[in-house]
Amino acid sequence: MSSPVSDRRALLRATLATPLLLTGCGGKRPWHGIDVTGTSPSLAFSMQRVSDGREVTAATYRGDIVMLYLGYTFCPDVCPTTLANVAAVFKRLGKDADRIRFLFVTVDPGRDTLPVLRTYLANFGPHMVGLRGTPDQLVALARRFRLVYSVRPSPDPAKYEVTHSSAIYVFDAHGAARLLIPSLAAAHPDLAGTAADLRRLVGQGHPTGLVGQLLRTL
Repeated sequence: MSSPVSDRRALLRATLATPLLLTGCGGKRPWHGIDVTGTSPSLAFSMQRVSDGREVTAATYRGDIVMLYLGYTFCPDVCPTTLANVAAVFKRLGKDADRIRFLFVTVDPGRDTLPVLRTYLANFGPHMVGLRGTPDQLVALARRFRLVYSVRPSPDPAKYEVTHSSAIYVFDAHGAARLLIPSLAAAHPDLAGTAADLRRLVGQGHPTGLVGQLLRTL
């Protein structure tokens, strides 16, 4: 038999949740990115983190919104443009950016050593996480999310060829794939729309305001 206190708590939870449920009854608000909820696999990987050399997995970033991107430090245009635009999005987000991690996975580990990656990513802010994997780990990650890349090493830097997808996957605080951003290296990327999508995911994962405070006390 439940106690009067537990009954009151249950009633309060239901009362607080009702407005949130009713908000979605009129139809889903569209995303600016491509909605991949339920159609793409959850985040899964095991790689070496650049900042401290530790082996990390997707579980390391549970509770954070995660952006996943394949690139390399010697990239002449797409990667630096993408990272600069992501940094601009984070600036728009303010404190909400602290709930987001941008995972930069190098497809060129032969040249992208830990020190090289660490120095490169430091130029784009504290929310950038460099990851360096073995060839098998990199292949597994790319296949899981249908991302493509190729590396053709050469002693001649002018003939050293690297290609990679420019898309960014976005995962929610539980590791579920939610959005695909085709590219942030376009001439006029939708920075405002990307920021709005990320702020929305941050809010979904962790209720804020008076309602969030009350729910956390129950």
